[in-house]
Amino acid sequence: MPPSQTLALRCWHGTPYSENHNTRASPMTVLFSYRTVCKRLLLAIATLGIPAHVHAGVAPSFDCTHVEAGSIEADICASDDLAILDRQMDEVYRQARQKATDQHPPTLAAEQRGWIKGRNECWKSPDRMACIRDQYQLRIAELQALYRLVASDGPHVYGCDDAPGSEVVITRFKTTPPTLVAERGDSVSLMYLFDGGGVYQGRNETFIEREDAATVTWGYGATPMQCRKR
Repeated sequence: MPPSQTLALRCWHGTPYSENHNTRASPMTVLFSYRTVCKRLLLAIATLGIPAHVHAGVAPSFDCTHVEAGSIEADICASDDLAILDRQMDEVYRQARQKATDQHPPTLAAEQRGWIKGRNECWKSPDRMACIRDQYQLRIAELQALYRLVASDGPHVYGCDDAPGSEVVITRFKTTPPTLVAERGDSVSLMYLFDGGGVYQGRNETFIEREDAATVTWGYGATPMQCRKR
């Protein structure tokens, strides 16, 4: 941490500071000098207009000194928990890019830009911080599952009763929250486990697990299929 930030924090918390720990100055002299320096430093900070969201905690993956006040980025800069999630996202996205080098057409970068726009819509939420946190956790889990970046269980094949030869293949991933990737023919669905009842939910698909059987809904308004593990 730069010395100016260290001194600013000590001023804020009322902790005396001395560069020379062996000083023989009287306590009153030290206290007077300390208060004088603090007043001048805090006045300089106020005059320079250093953003309130820039603090000495955990830094996100981007530079906080130029973000707009009141923005979602400012919220991330002001929260250690969100900054940690942002750094995790940066690392997971880097790993996904390494896996996506042969992707045709290349969609990862465009999808990530779309996710950032969606994250920034959290300004509309009554609980902005929870919204931002959820956006990060779901996207991190999505990348880890789709690009096989974490430990997995599967694939497991389920035969379904809607048509002869119909089957769903699932692979579970140890993400937060837990996820599975389900494949049916040429279609792929990412699903999240939101409770402990074995119910995975995707965009328009569900997978409800019961021991060696499952109820699967594939598509909006589709009839549920009864499937058994093979």
